[in-house]
Amino acid sequence: MSRRLSGKRVLITGAAQGIGLAIAKAFLREDAHIFLIDRDAELLTHVAEEMQAGGAMLGYFAADIIDRVAIAEAVRRANSDIGPVNALVNNAGVNVFAEPLETSDEEWARCFDINLKGAWNCCKAVLPGMMEQGGGVILNIASTHAFTIIPHTFPYPLAKHALLGMTKSLGLEYASRNVRVNAIAPGYVSTQKVIDYWNSFPDPETAKAATMKLHPGGRIATPEEIAMAAVFMISDECPFMNATCLTIDGGLSIQQHPA
Repeated sequence: MSRRLSGKRVLITGAAQGIGLAIAKAFLREDAHIFLIDRDAELLTHVAEEMQAGGAMLGYFAADIIDRVAIAEAVRRANSDIGPVNALVNNAGVNVFAEPLETSDEEWARCFDINLKGAWNCCKAVLPGMMEQGGGVILNIASTHAFTIIPHTFPYPLAKHALLGMTKSLGLEYASRNVRVNAIAPGYVSTQKVIDYWNSFPDPETAKAATMKLHPGGRIATPEEIAMAAVFMISDECPFMNATCLTIDGGLSIQQHPA
């Protein structure tokens, strides 16, 4: 029986943990062939070999997405290992939070290099092949920071606003070549990054409770819930969805203030 991602050959960045790993596992369940990229070579090898032991069709390559040459090599290997790439999930990213005037040049560069330039490097590497094949799909993992602002999180929202702009620009630019470019915008997700954030407070449990209270449903998303939205966006179930963003935050970003 054909599954939702049969025929998809997907390159996933930041795939060794968190949302990226959840997406990889969900895609495998839906019959995709996947190629994993992460800069943590040891962790990437561990998770990839574990998946391969279960019979998964995948390849992997340790690379930093800000390295254009390394990404070009990763795409070359992906084309060889799983077949010509016809889908990309730009998941790799980094939180860089500060007050504007306290943001160093190094923090600014790191934020934009990883969250924007890295995503563009991957898009640029796969787009020619997608057009040669007659089409493809790109999914950028944005954030609710792409359209809302939390004080003291500068310059992260700037980079995510720009990523959403790139999504819309590329979506329109290549629509006539049958390439769809979309984004999803998660809010709080129960990843290690969020747990580390709670643990940065003197009372982590109180910090966690405060986060939960922000949300209308009293909880935050799981990585698997974000992954299932990614399955839909990469699949052929939404062929006329292009240059847009799907928000997955339990209603957080539309409420005027918590109840």
